[in-house]
Amino acid sequence: MRLPDSVTGSFLVVLGAAAAYGGYILPPVPGQPVGPNVFPLVIGTGLALCGLAIVFGIGHSFEEEEELIPLEDGQAAAPPPQGKLYGLRALLPPALLLFYVAAADRLGFIITAAIMVYVTSTALGAKWKLALPLAALSPFAIHLIFGKLLRVPLPAGLLPTPW
Repeated sequence: MRLPDSVTGSFLVVLGAAAAYGGYILPPVPGQPVGPNVFPLVIGTGLALCGLAIVFGIGHSFEEEEELIPLEDGQAAAPPPQGKLYGLRALLPPALLLFYVAAADRLGFIITAAIMVYVTSTALGAKWKLALPLAALSPFAIHLIFGKLLRVPLPAGLLPTPW
């Protein structure tokens, strides 16, 4: 079953509005210019704007049209190539969440996040030439955002960051 873009986009608009409203009603923290309401407001607003873009078809012209190959009578289309574990990809997010809970304190955020990014990107079809640099660089960027900008303490583990 495939939902029309208007239904999917409308759902995202409602979800984004609910997240933004939830952030709006959070009480401010005294003495801090940026409180706990900023993150849900930004995410909710962005989600609602993306939902509106989907509803109105903005960016639809950039999608590639699928090329239909006519088949001869009695001939079946070959399914796309998939590995033996292709169907188990749905279990990857909860498995990685459990892995993070179990390994983050011992290994630290940087190493744990690098493993998670590499596993996720290869499971989604990225080649190792893209997955390795992505796994090496993105944990540092995420650590900078959460550690410096948002001041969220992340586990240091085996590889503490110099900042």
